[in-house]
Amino acid sequence: MPRARIGLWLSLTLRSTRSLCRAGFMEGQPQGPPNPAGVENGTEPCGEERASEAQETTVTEGAAKIAFPSANEVFYNPVQEFNRDLTCAVITEFARIQLGAKGIQIKVPGEKDVQKVVVDLSEQEEEKAELKKGANLAPGDQPRTAAVGEICEEGLRVLEGLAASGLRSIRFAREVPGLQSVVANDASARAVDLMCRNVQLNAVAHLVHPRQADARMLMYQHQRASERFDVIDLDPYGSPAPFLDAAVQAVSEGGLLCVTCTDMAVLAGNSGETCYSKYGAMALKSRACHEMALRIVLHSLDLRANCYQRFVVPLLSVSADFYVRVFVRVFTGQAKVKASASKQALVFQCVGCGTFHLQRLGKTSGASGGRVKFSAACGPPISPECEHCGQRHQLGGPLWAEPIHDLDFVGRVLQAVSTNPGRFHTSERIQGVLSVITEELPDVPLYYTLDQLSSTIRCSTPSLLQLRSALLHAGFRVSLSHACKNAVKTDAPSSALWDIMRCWEKECPVKRERLSEASPAFRILSVEPRLQANFAVRDDANPSSRQRGLKRFQANPEANWGPRPRARPGGKAAGEAMEERRRVHQNKRKEPAEDPVQRAARLKTFPCKRFKEGTCQRGDQCCYSHSPPAPEDTAAAASPDHPKTSYQNPPGSGVAAGPGVD
Repeated sequence: MPRARIGLWLSLTLRSTRSLCRAGFMEGQPQGPPNPAGVENGTEPCGEERASEAQETTVTEGAAKIAFPSANEVFYNPVQEFNRDLTCAVITEFARIQLGAKGIQIKVPGEKDVQKVVVDLSEQEEEKAELKKGANLAPGDQPRTAAVGEICEEGLRVLEGLAASGLRSIRFAREVPGLQSVVANDASARAVDLMCRNVQLNAVAHLVHPRQADARMLMYQHQRASERFDVIDLDPYGSPAPFLDAAVQAVSEGGLLCVTCTDMAVLAGNSGETCYSKYGAMALKSRACHEMALRIVLHSLDLRANCYQRFVVPLLSVSADFYVRVFVRVFTGQAKVKASASKQALVFQCVGCGTFHLQRLGKTSGASGGRVKFSAACGPPISPECEHCGQRHQLGGPLWAEPIHDLDFVGRVLQAVSTNPGRFHTSERIQGVLSVITEELPDVPLYYTLDQLSSTIRCSTPSLLQLRSALLHAGFRVSLSHACKNAVKTDAPSSALWDIMRCWEKECPVKRERLSEASPAFRILSVEPRLQANFAVRDDANPSSRQRGLKRFQANPEANWGPRPRARPGGKAAGEAMEERRRVHQNKRKEPAEDPVQRAARLKTFPCKRFKEGTCQRGDQCCYSHSPPAPEDTAAAASPDHPKTSYQNPPGSGVAAGPGVD
């Protein structure tokens, strides 16, 4: 008992001493703004538990300047500057629409007064604009305006759920007019502390409010209509799937939801089962995998919104670099939710020639009294075997089968960026990408590629203008896709497309004797084309964005261009060790370039199979060996005490395992 009392007394004494030391330490430190979420959750960052400030780097992007730690404690990727620039441009136009309906004009730095006039999307809105314009001209009546950096009482409430360093939120406050508040949230105490400092550095504390909380819980706490956010931006490291359910509930009626997905390996078909567990759809390995990824994300958003009698309307969907980015508006309506099944489709894709067919999940039809009847669709649209090559089909989806862009809204963003190119550092790329998007066929899901069509029938590749001209001569529509450089998006049926490729093969013949009778190329070319293609180049075959030489498809400007390593507590500095590890992981499936002399010597160690069969006519020019194995080698190989070494490489040697393998 005495020992227990002594231990209790020492414990209380040490605890009180620790509290006094902590209070004295905090009195000597500058106090930042309080963090209500951190206080409520018991995770308020404490300065005394953190080591001295590590070495930091000042990063300037757009109108924001942030202090960023050199160690990998808080995530930041300069590659996504295009993503952040495009988001600022989209939110600006969204604010112009939302505040324009309330009679408020926004002031964008660099825009002239003439460019501030709102170009409405309907005749009714045009009439409203004329009335508001006349009202503004009345004597003594001053129009209401919203400028950058000022609090607009009727403006947008923005939430960045995963803010990290706070760069995106600070850029919103300094570049986007018409904002009421910006909540920059992150679950990391180190990130929130860095956000507080960057907010003070950029003098936007009146607009940007750092929070420390789980993004899902924060959004679940704002489900009431009066507490919802007008704009929610989600840019996680990897998949946003855990946050989508809360996001579709926390965005206001007609609000804007911005989502980034960087797990492209999952969305592009490398792990179909993982894609289904995250997004509720099976991804396929396809040449159109980037657009398929966009449509899978839109399907997932609409599916989760339907659970709460809400639905999504895509404004802009972009596939760029190593991620996809979608901008959608969320509305509530039970009748519109019933039509969501007819907006989704399954994909049947041939494993041989790559031909695909879409099967809608639902069907809408007219009924008596002007009503709309919803029912299940009938299918499948194909036979068990491909009609062109006889191979089987893979089943993917469901995915979004409706247009993935609002071309009117895209045109507004494009016009605003084009008339004010100095606003963003990546303005040229934004103009190029949005120009290609405006040229896309909105009602044609997915696409083929030039190399896919030519490699299937083993022929030379036609030029882009020749194939587009042939489709136009045949009476079909055709366009490019911003998601792929050599995409062919057309409303032509697959039979017409392969007829055009058969006609092209007649001009550039393929050696039929080299084709296997079971190959897709042999079966496709064995059918005579019913459509006679005309490959004369037409003027309208060259798209406008290509004629103007816009920066449509950006090449990687530097090494290691892509995702950065995940931020870790007490982050490790990105030094030579990290660069070496990144290099090893990127090239783990690539063999180093082999010297031609060494390669020739290595191939000479393999026996020529055709020489054994008596059909090799190359003689000494053959790259393989024509000499029979030595008798002693044969006897040694046949000996039971000798290990088997007949033309086999030792495990782990890194050399090709057989003849003909480079």
